[in-house]
Amino acid sequence: MTPGRAIPPGCAFVRRVLAGLVLLTATACATGPSLENQGEVTAPPGDSRELTIGSAGFTESDLLAQLYALLLERAGYSADMISVTNREIYEPALESGQIDVVPEYAATFADWLNAKVNGADATPVGSPDLAATMKALRALAAPRGLTVLDPGRAVDQNAFAVAASYAEKHGLKTLSDLGAAKLPVRLAAGDECVQRPYCAPGLRKTYGIDIVAVDPKGVGTTQAKQAVQNGQDQLVLTTTTDATLDQFGLVLLADDKKLQNADYVVPVVNRARAGSDRVRDALGRLNTVLTTADLASMNQQVDSWRRLPEDVARNYLESKRLIPKE
Repeated sequence: MTPGRAIPPGCAFVRRVLAGLVLLTATACATGPSLENQGEVTAPPGDSRELTIGSAGFTESDLLAQLYALLLERAGYSADMISVTNREIYEPALESGQIDVVPEYAATFADWLNAKVNGADATPVGSPDLAATMKALRALAAPRGLTVLDPGRAVDQNAFAVAASYAEKHGLKTLSDLGAAKLPVRLAAGDECVQRPYCAPGLRKTYGIDIVAVDPKGVGTTQAKQAVQNGQDQLVLTTTTDATLDQFGLVLLADDKKLQNADYVVPVVNRARAGSDRVRDALGRLNTVLTTADLASMNQQVDSWRRLPEDVARNYLESKRLIPKE
């Protein structure tokens, strides 16, 4: 997931920036319901008609936030947008009710909350098992006044790609195929890949891939993809919603043994303000249509075609008949 660069229309952008500046100062000491005050957590879910949708500031998060806002407006809510790029800022704001809804990723958010509650060295609770991950995430979120809505089909996981010509030459479709081929592999990725269990260690242990070196070019960066395109490296760490692989002649290898965690897209809401069935139903409509491929396509429209996230989101929902055409 890489930061986006698209800029919304002038007035909306000004409103989002000003709101973001207020949020940055206000959340320095903001917290959600204390664990000692369970009344706030167990009170009936709220249904405020004026909601603030938060984005984490990169293209995909902007798109998801726009999708949420349009669906909520269709359901009769007033929905404003703000962008806060730091989870350490926007999660407390979500707890305090300054933000009402954010798009999140199940396993990543579960592990983040787990570290916040139990310390940085806590055993991770996110896993490739979606049901187990969601159970752990909801258990961590509920005492903080947060409700995690149901995931859909869209997932933004770490993924690995090779040159299409390399895949064809060696008959590769899965990571298991690459391990079985016993080829020496240089992996273009971030520095942390050397130690992260989902990256080089996991590729060796789970798939038997002979990772001979990690080339520190970043996750899914242009430089990393070019290194695989020109043969300097053989494998690149990217994501399942990367829409630029074709431009570099790359193809994903299937994670057939499920090394990667279940980072399905999930809406997270402040229960006291947006925990109603009405909000759940409005956002749940996206689950029936949105796929990983759809997300990749929308990312491409913003990042490569320079379209505005709001326009891309609106056109998508109109095409799926989830909102009427303007």
